[in-house]
Amino acid sequence: MFRLKRTDSSDPDFAGLVKLLDTELAVRDGAEHGFYQQFNSIDRIKYVVLAYDREAPVGCGAIKEFATGVMEVKRMYVKPDWRQMGAATRVLTELERWAADLSCVRTLLETGKKQPEAIALYSRHGYVRIPNYGQYAGVENSVCFEKKLGVGEVGME
Repeated sequence: MFRLKRTDSSDPDFAGLVKLLDTELAVRDGAEHGFYQQFNSIDRIKYVVLAYDREAPVGCGAIKEFATGVMEVKRMYVKPDWRQMGAATRVLTELERWAADLSCVRTLLETGKKQPEAIALYSRHGYVRIPNYGQYAGVENSVCFEKKLGVGEVGME
């Protein structure tokens, strides 16, 4: 149902979806939004996956290098009318494949406690909770996850 496209952060469809994501997160995160926003710049992200329904962009996600062999999943979003239809799974799986193509051995990510749908998505797809890392260490609203990208595991459901 969804067509996927690998691109980068210069793609205007990605910028448009990220604007919608930031608007939604501003409501969910409330006063904490400014703190999180400082870590979510899309400048110079080399690895972006977009999901399209026909020609309309409906979802996105990105990975960026965190450390050698480790990619951080960023900017996952699906428009509300397309949620629960598999777009997020398709984007996440493609990001994991791309990370594996780049010889990465794991992905990690941060999401918020106020985003139960995201927590459920990552848990369903083999992500395990880890101590909050980097700038998220000690942040009460943050929840961090990782997934080891073993041979034959990427994209398996």
